[in-house]
Amino acid sequence: MKIIIAGAGEVGFHLAKLLSYESQDITLIDNDRDSLVYADAHLDIRTLRGDATSISVLKDAEVKNVDLVIGVTSSETTNITVCVLAKQLGAKRTIARIANTEFLENKEEIGFMQFGIDELISPEALAATEIELLLSQSAFNDTYEFEGGALTMVGLTLSSAAAFVGKSVKETARIFPEIHFMPIAMRRKGTQETIIPRGDTAFREGDQVYFVTTKGGVNNLYKLTGKIRQDIKNVMILGGSKIGRKTTHDLSKEKINVKLIESDKQTAYDLADELPRALIIHGDGRNVELLEEENLQDMDAFIAVSGNSETNIMTCLVAKSKNVKRTIALVENMDYFQLSHSIGIDTLVNKKLLAANNIFRYIRKGDVVAMTRLNNMDAELLEFIVKPSSKVCNRRIVDLNFPRSAIIGGIIRDGEGEIALGDYIILPGDRAVICCLPHAINKVEKMFL
Repeated sequence: MKIIIAGAGEVGFHLAKLLSYESQDITLIDNDRDSLVYADAHLDIRTLRGDATSISVLKDAEVKNVDLVIGVTSSETTNITVCVLAKQLGAKRTIARIANTEFLENKEEIGFMQFGIDELISPEALAATEIELLLSQSAFNDTYEFEGGALTMVGLTLSSAAAFVGKSVKETARIFPEIHFMPIAMRRKGTQETIIPRGDTAFREGDQVYFVTTKGGVNNLYKLTGKIRQDIKNVMILGGSKIGRKTTHDLSKEKINVKLIESDKQTAYDLADELPRALIIHGDGRNVELLEEENLQDMDAFIAVSGNSETNIMTCLVAKSKNVKRTIALVENMDYFQLSHSIGIDTLVNKKLLAANNIFRYIRKGDVVAMTRLNNMDAELLEFIVKPSSKVCNRRIVDLNFPRSAIIGGIIRDGEGEIALGDYIILPGDRAVICCLPHAINKVEKMFL
């Protein structure tokens, strides 16, 4: 696939890095020489210095032969312009990164596709949505919904209280036949290897496990894993960034009591006018005395989304020391992202990774309608639409030559999620949720073409 990425900033570089691992044909365009020199030295891609809104630069990048153009510069105006020009010059698909969430809320009314923009991506809006979903499933440290919750992916660390610790997947299914969930990925305590569970795979204390479950299965998982559903009523947010602002706005609408701490005085005043349902506090969130004065210890959740990853991590650790049940930190450094469980924070959120997940579904073959990468695991979760021509169509799962490094987590049929076992027959129009390790992706994709 030939792809042009406009913008070699954090999101653009991260995307280029992930896509170059996939052996895609990438051209990265930016005005900043240093950013391009760094990208050229570290990635197997083509770099092009210049203004991405320049028609001559786009032609130099051979835009007429390109499958996908992604505008991810820091300027949404530039991103929109790049996509409009690229489409007119022959690019097949375009994606623009935007900051103004009003564009997302009104995209059908405005009709961005008429201008040549196929998809709008807001990393900030994606991060805010992820945080809200994590709070709604507060006992789990990672979660993702397919088709409005028809199937839900949840991740958690097994404690000794989990009813199936010491039992195999097959034994667990036999003991709890009425439970509707499927383990799809696992990492043993103290290891880095990602395992796709099979019938004889045993659950152990300390395992990080991901499950796919139906709507009713989420409550069952709470019971079986010894986790307690925590009602979130009081939330403290550090940082009045776009993510902090949107999260505060959305949580306040849900009648959750929100305190937002912002260090910049003018921004704090603006937020107070914009968010009348929340309590806005002007102060330095790194000041432990301030956090204590604002009753940090009485909070159900603490969310740190300031512009500094280290500040977010440290303040979440302070919150954990005050027995706050749920801590979520926004981090930019991917190395930190791999450490969430070892450093004691419930969940780290990375907007670059969220944006990349969202964009990746346009790179995958077959009708991929959703995709996410699992936190701290080398695995992807993909949702395919089954075509009449697909190799899996009208066949029982047990008869498929499915790779050992992949597993069907569930099927969505007519809007209802089902856990699909061996005798389940896959039909045209079904949406299949698949978890697979990187080396199995190509084989899985071919089965859904």
